Amino acid sequence: MERSNVINPNARYCSSEFEAAFEAFRGNYPAYDSTHKLDELRATEYTRLDREHHVYLDYTGGGLYAECQLREHVALLSNEVFGNPHSKNLTSMNMTQRVEQVRRYVLKYFNASPDEYMVIFTQNSTGALKLIGESYPFKEGDHYLLTFDNHNSVNGIREYARLKGAAVTYVPMLPPELRVDPAAMAKALDCAKRGANNLFAYPAQSNFTGVQHPLEWIALAQSKGWDVLLDAASFAPTNKLDLSRWHPDFVGISFYKIFGYPTGIGCLIARKQAVEKLHRPWYAGGTITFSSVVGDGHYLTPGAAGFEDGTVNYLGLPAVEFGLKYVESIGMDLIHTRVMCLTGWLINQLIGLRHSNGRPVIRLYGPANTYMRGGTIQVNFFDPNGDMIDCNVVEAMANDVRISLRAGCHCNPGAREIALGLTKDDLLPCFNNKDNLTFEQFLALIEGKTTGALRASIGLVTTFTDVYKYMQFAETFVDRVAVSSPKTEQMSANTFNSQRAGDEVN
Repeated sequence: MERSNVINPNARYCSSEFEAAFEAFRGNYPAYDSTHKLDELRATEYTRLDREHHVYLDYTGGGLYAECQLREHVALLSNEVFGNPHSKNLTSMNMTQRVEQVRRYVLKYFNASPDEYMVIFTQNSTGALKLIGESYPFKEGDHYLLTFDNHNSVNGIREYARLKGAAVTYVPMLPPELRVDPAAMAKALDCAKRGANNLFAYPAQSNFTGVQHPLEWIALAQSKGWDVLLDAASFAPTNKLDLSRWHPDFVGISFYKIFGYPTGIGCLIARKQAVEKLHRPWYAGGTITFSSVVGDGHYLTPGAAGFEDGTVNYLGLPAVEFGLKYVESIGMDLIHTRVMCLTGWLINQLIGLRHSNGRPVIRLYGPANTYMRGGTIQVNFFDPNGDMIDCNVVEAMANDVRISLRAGCHCNPGAREIALGLTKDDLLPCFNNKDNLTFEQFLALIEGKTTGALRASIGLVTTFTDVYKYMQFAETFVDRVAVSSPKTEQMSANTFNSQRAGDEVN
């Protein structure tokens, strides 16, 4: 018999079925009980979630802010007078002190020595990565090394490298766990040229699969002559990044992914020694101490300010310190424990779903356990005949029951292509003669090649009830046959635009 496809995720779960599931979960994951503080915060600082009957499972896309963060920020702005920090008047100096205070606190939070590292504020992690791309001194004979598993903001640096004649190499991933091929990585790291500029970039945690790549690569790569760029945007929200233990040359961070508010502020944490290699291709207000039209010259401001174009988001920056202190008051170990308990349960439940004919309901992309992975769970749903159900359709259905998931390739095309088995032959026609294609011709070429997957990501105040509701939703696909309708056909025709909307930036 086909199961009912109607659920009510807004109900308060006090049924015997839910209670039994919760007790079984607690038995299998006893550490979850030690995280009850997060339930208290959910009930007091995130009341909007339950008030709006919302299941939020998109923490890799963006964290959620606590109400106390807003209160603290508004109180500061209501009681102080702050001016643009690029001056010596009273309000400007007041703000300058705050900016530098936040800069110091970011170093403290990541346990980074101010003698070794500096903090450069950017719009987000993407802004930090772009800064490296445009400033790193690539030239002919240099090398840019990266993994298939990277956000597009890391992939994009290859355009700067190629423009300046540097070689670009990708290290492949291996299914089914989609971890980087260790033999290929070892071979690639041995390719650094002595005396050349060699940059190696990789994510501490995949934003597609949740795979955590070894931080031991940092020192190994550096010992072989590489500068190391670590994308920590997906890692930092639920894991400790201790820069007294690990010493990457460059680290990209987006603060809103850690604690939700403010958006529009990230940073590049950079080793001072490595910063000396960077050369900015332009200058702007705020980055210089002196500029002349008549003299046709300029002097860059020393230190972090020389990389901060224009005026930083100075009124937003104090909220970064409030957010970091809020996370510290909870404890990253506590957050990590909660996330991994829920992740382990949800993975086991999803891969156990079967149609009546025994076929699996979902395909998981990434590790089927909690070893060296984060709380990102990437799947596609399949019908009893083995036909994939469009992830955008599933996302829309989740919207109907107020569950926020994310469909698309999540700005990580390499991981998506390996996961879905897309080959170079599949994709080359999309780029041949691309400059002469109309938009409609381009869409026709990529049809069926932009298929992505459905991501659930667990974060700071996810509860067992949230993942239980997602599982109830997932169970509605048992014995559901993928049928084509005018609505789904239209969604397929608009896959490209849907996935652009579903991707996230760092």
